[in-house]
Amino acid sequence: MNGLDQVEQLEEQMVREAAHAEETRGEASPASTGGADGARSDDDAPEVPRDIKRTVARLWREAKDQHWRFVLVLISIVLYTGFSVAAPAFSARVIDILWANIQDAFAQGRSFTVGWETGGRAIVVYLAVWTLAAVFYTVQCFVMAGFAERLNLSLRNKLAAKMNRMPLAFFDAHRPGEVVSRATNDLDKMSEVLQTGLLRLLMAIGGVTGAVVMMFVYSPLLACVFLAFSLLSVLVTKLTARRNLELAAERQKWVGHLTGAVEEAYSGRVVIRAFNRERQSSEEIHDLAQKLADSSRRADFLTNATGPAIRFIGRLSQVAIAVIGCGMLIAGQITIGIFQAFFQYINQASEPLTQMSMTINTLQSALASVERVFDILDETEIDPEPAPALAAHVSRPVQGRIDFQHVRFGYAPDKPLMRDVSFTAEPGQKIAIVGATGAGKTTLINLLMRFYEVDGGHIALDGVDTRQMDRGELRSNFGMVLQDAWLFDGTIAENIAYGKPDATRDEIECAARAAHVDFFVRTMPHGYDTHVANDAENISQGQRQLLTIARAMLCDPKILILDEATSSVDTRTEQAIVRAMEALMHGRTSFVIAHRLSTIVDADLILVMEAGTIIEQGTHAELLAADGAYAELYRSQFM
Repeated sequence: MNGLDQVEQLEEQMVREAAHAEETRGEASPASTGGADGARSDDDAPEVPRDIKRTVARLWREAKDQHWRFVLVLISIVLYTGFSVAAPAFSARVIDILWANIQDAFAQGRSFTVGWETGGRAIVVYLAVWTLAAVFYTVQCFVMAGFAERLNLSLRNKLAAKMNRMPLAFFDAHRPGEVVSRATNDLDKMSEVLQTGLLRLLMAIGGVTGAVVMMFVYSPLLACVFLAFSLLSVLVTKLTARRNLELAAERQKWVGHLTGAVEEAYSGRVVIRAFNRERQSSEEIHDLAQKLADSSRRADFLTNATGPAIRFIGRLSQVAIAVIGCGMLIAGQITIGIFQAFFQYINQASEPLTQMSMTINTLQSALASVERVFDILDETEIDPEPAPALAAHVSRPVQGRIDFQHVRFGYAPDKPLMRDVSFTAEPGQKIAIVGATGAGKTTLINLLMRFYEVDGGHIALDGVDTRQMDRGELRSNFGMVLQDAWLFDGTIAENIAYGKPDATRDEIECAARAAHVDFFVRTMPHGYDTHVANDAENISQGQRQLLTIARAMLCDPKILILDEATSSVDTRTEQAIVRAMEALMHGRTSFVIAHRLSTIVDADLILVMEAGTIIEQGTHAELLAADGAYAELYRSQFM
């Protein structure tokens, strides 16, 4: 088996991290202007909350509709604790009654039988006590589950609504996997910890307090012996828990490195084979796997050794208490019922004490997860939509006149990109935008679509400031074909009709023919009903591009935006697409971002951009005559 085969086998065993790469736009972005401070992965996120009190208070406010459930949980915990603490005490009474009756029967030379007056009634009451404890335990578990899941659902709904109000800058500055993890893993962790960790902690506090109080009631000496050993257990637990968190963080770090290496090797398998790097790739992955194994071995050893060590200390305390208790029993200082009840209280108190430190760490981790969710909910949102009275001023039907007037913009406030951009696109004109990568071409389009808001000046559609228009209404007038041809999971027909879901099959096929995509769709196994996805390998990049062009054609927009729309097709297909685009652009305002100047020589207006600013504008002939940046760029391509 060669190195690449091992890589592929590892890939099949591991869940690929969801969309870890940041979305790139090929232009200046927040990441390039210092605005990507949020691009930290969840693996690097702190597992200790920054402000526990503030986070808990806000979480309580978020659960305002569920407060009655939590109060019911607290009442159930109090009642459960009361019955569970009372049960050992009542068991002492039962045993003492039985023992007294047994001794009396033995002294009278008769056999002993349990009757209603000779212990039967006490046994029934004892059974009723435990039954009530079980009932209230069940109630608190079910009610707490409802509280946690409803809070989880409420926060997820708020996150979902928040995502629709977030500016594009947020998604540029955060990796998709990070945002998804906060909406799923972090909230799931919160829900799980509320249902188990918090419930266990509250029960532990009540149970331990009640058990220790009863121990002091029965025997202060034995209670002090128990507390001494318990403090030793808590100290050991605290020390090992801190080290356990360090080892867990180290293990998670190597999991991330290994996952990234496997994904990189799998995605780049063709390049690996082309450069004969199978062995090196395999060695790198095996080295990371070995480091992960070593880290896991240390973490697992400490995790598995802590429990037995704590329980050993607990057994030592029981031995000491048994020895001392037997002496007190012989001396008549305690009864046999109290003696056995004391050991019940030891069991009630010792286990929660040893787990309390771990439970607190779990709660802290969950609060840190909640803080990360609140961080998203506190992110700056897009500007609110204008009032209906303002939005109504938009003229109908749209003609397609675009005005940029002294537009200023920067991804970061202290780093302006556009300082004074002005131009006018008349209805039906073809506007070409050229410039080096990072010049601001796509940024200009993003401002036109209101993916970002301008810092100064204004952009007008048919004389109406776009900030006075509803974003949905504004964008409904645009059709976009991007360089990154994205397909959604579904059929080919559904992908073409993505912008017009109610399109008929005839309309879909007509758009496909216009985009020169019909011929290859009919060669697919199920034609237009063939199922595809963005990572499908049965469709080439050029074919994906054709499908996205058909998608734009079907929408029949008033204004077209073509961002290197033919960059992924061959020359012959490009010529056919250009002819189809020319027919589609006829009578429509069109913005064409192009690197190959041969595709835009017939443009009505060419904008030459550099560092976010338009340095030249005019027709092809005018710009050549000016012998400036455009002429130099043209000569570099054709001479």
